[in-house]
Amino acid sequence: MQAQEEAALAGTGVTVRPADDDDAVSGVRPRWVALPESVGEVAAVLRACAEHDLAVVPAGGGTKLHWGRPPERCDVLLDMCCMNEVLEHAAGDLVVRAQAGVTMDALAAVLADKGQELALDVPFSEGTTVGGTLAAALPGPRSFRYGTARDLLIGITVVLADGTVAKSGGKVVKNVAGYDLGKLFTGSYGTLGVIAEATFRLHPLPPGRRWVTAEIDRAALPPVAAALAASQAEPSAVEVDRPEPDGPLGLAVLVEGTAAESRAQALRDLIGAGTVTDERPSWWGLILNDDVLVEVRFPPSGTGAVLDAAAGAGLALRGSPVYGRVLLESWTAVGEHELATAVSGLRTKVEAVGGRVSVLSSPYESVDRWGQVSGLPLMRRVKERFDPGRRMSPGRFLGGI
Repeated sequence: MQAQEEAALAGTGVTVRPADDDDAVSGVRPRWVALPESVGEVAAVLRACAEHDLAVVPAGGGTKLHWGRPPERCDVLLDMCCMNEVLEHAAGDLVVRAQAGVTMDALAAVLADKGQELALDVPFSEGTTVGGTLAAALPGPRSFRYGTARDLLIGITVVLADGTVAKSGGKVVKNVAGYDLGKLFTGSYGTLGVIAEATFRLHPLPPGRRWVTAEIDRAALPPVAAALAASQAEPSAVEVDRPEPDGPLGLAVLVEGTAAESRAQALRDLIGAGTVTDERPSWWGLILNDDVLVEVRFPPSGTGAVLDAAAGAGLALRGSPVYGRVLLESWTAVGEHELATAVSGLRTKVEAVGGRVSVLSSPYESVDRWGQVSGLPLMRRVKERFDPGRRMSPGRFLGGI
């Protein structure tokens, strides 16, 4: 049987090699790694996998393959590294179309040459790809002003589990009736199909950037954050950093565009303290340790409660009180029971103010990663529609999808 499966993959014309330990997805080692170079080759691999019931996990730079749950099975790792071309940059229209394997720093360099940018702040930008950015859908600091990857995405090409190529958004060739593929596939962790190409809306590079940095008391942060969010100085991002649960709270506010210096000074006056600088804070937008990584989303009115809950969980905190998203990390070794207890207590407190807690990364499978999800029945129906054979990253997403 294995010889037949291997022959079927070889028959696609795609480069296929045996997998090794470095190709493991959350500890699950695939049998083969396929390296397609076009949408057609992705489709050929998925058709072969459908014929032989082989489970597929798409991979970009591999920076977040350990996020989510381990797949129930993984026969083929679909490595998108060879699909790394910027296909079209319509600078006059502020639009770019790129293959899924283009790294975000490579894309940024191409766009910067024309004075433009894709306003997404992604961690691990040297290795993170366009496809991985969409699949994981982690917001960055400037989501407050520009929106998320889902908001900036205007077109997408995907390959479904049976090898069908589908498109939605700009320059549609074939659509899947009734579905917005961009919204569905963003944040899907590879469980619905393979993101092959994406088209994004761009922004001009700002003529100036300034940061206002300060230390702030926990009790003072909620009203200050609310005032910053409503300010006519229009900050692009407001971020906080607390490396130690009981330590000081760092605040950084980004101002971009014209008159950045005077607008930053106005925000410094609003805060009542701090320094205006053109140097980005060393911690800005970074993930320093994602062995344990917890995402908390919440209404900005719940900022104070989330800060207290994070401190009670003993986790470092970084994120946006105005966008309502923070990441929690553990900078020291944490045991399985200790982490499970911390997440449970955190989830109870955060949900009480209308928020959600998701464990993006954990070395322990007993830790409840997602909690209760009200939309789970609908998500299961979508999974059944797109991947009835459960071959695409099976079990990696919430509810075992």
